[in-house]
Amino acid sequence: MSLTKTLLAAWLLFVAAGIALGAGAEHAAGAGAAGEHGEHHGLPAGAVEVGNFLGLRITNSMVVTWCVAVAVIFFAQIATRRMREVPEGAQNFWEWLVESLHEFLEGIIGSDLVKRTFWFFASIFIFVLFCNWLSLIPGVGTIGWGAPRGDGFQVQQPLLRGANADLNMTLAMAMVFFVCWTIWALQVNGPGGFILHLFGPKGDTTGALKVLMILVFIAVGLLEVVSILFRPVSLSFRLYGNIFAGENMLEAMAALIQEPAWLKHLASVIIPIPFYFLEVLVGLVQALVFMLLTSVFTLLICTHEEGHQEGHH
Repeated sequence: MSLTKTLLAAWLLFVAAGIALGAGAEHAAGAGAAGEHGEHHGLPAGAVEVGNFLGLRITNSMVVTWCVAVAVIFFAQIATRRMREVPEGAQNFWEWLVESLHEFLEGIIGSDLVKRTFWFFASIFIFVLFCNWLSLIPGVGTIGWGAPRGDGFQVQQPLLRGANADLNMTLAMAMVFFVCWTIWALQVNGPGGFILHLFGPKGDTTGALKVLMILVFIAVGLLEVVSILFRPVSLSFRLYGNIFAGENMLEAMAALIQEPAWLKHLASVIIPIPFYFLEVLVGLVQALVFMLLTSVFTLLICTHEEGHQEGHH
């Protein structure tokens, strides 16, 4: 039950961050997409505003985010409501998923670090995975407002949009990780150790060579700081780009054949089928990649040389 509570807290944190980032930026992007009228083909680049609650602009990607969070939290509560010694059904699946993730992460970042960070990495994997898969359900991105075009109807403002096909959501998750990463780094290394880890010289040197190495590693530390600051950008764009491109590819495959009308309707159902299986795999891989990158980034900052470790403890 404690794991369920940590998952709940993590998802609420992701959703809150997504709302904060999306309240302004998503509205501007959605307005731009809505102004394209019949010129746009494929998923709009920006999320579309579908409502407004007390000044909070609600977009179609927010709705999907909330649906995923509520559904997974509800399933976790059902699966762990009546725990049995010999698990079965939903409890069996949930325990298998959590234990598999725990063993997998423990083999990468170690038992000590996984105790501190597992709640985040497990939550982010499950959340990203089911957001990716939910966006593949027929109707997500294809039902909404639009205008007649030719012998059909073109959706220009979809009612639902894949959560990770919105840059605001992926950036929110990356920023939440960045905050957690900073806290974990300070907890493990301390303020002095954190700075020493970035700028301190590695290896045993003496004399003039040691002075030279200090200058070199200060320059390397500055480059490392720049790299760290760009990590949220790279994390968010990697996930967003893959999911956004995948959804556009599915729409392009569905519209591959335009004439004759009977073949167009048949092809729009049959041709995308193999690509749907591909996107199921892509959704799993991207969730795994996001979790692995964030865990490795954490491992790198929380692991230091023996000499440094002796100086810290």
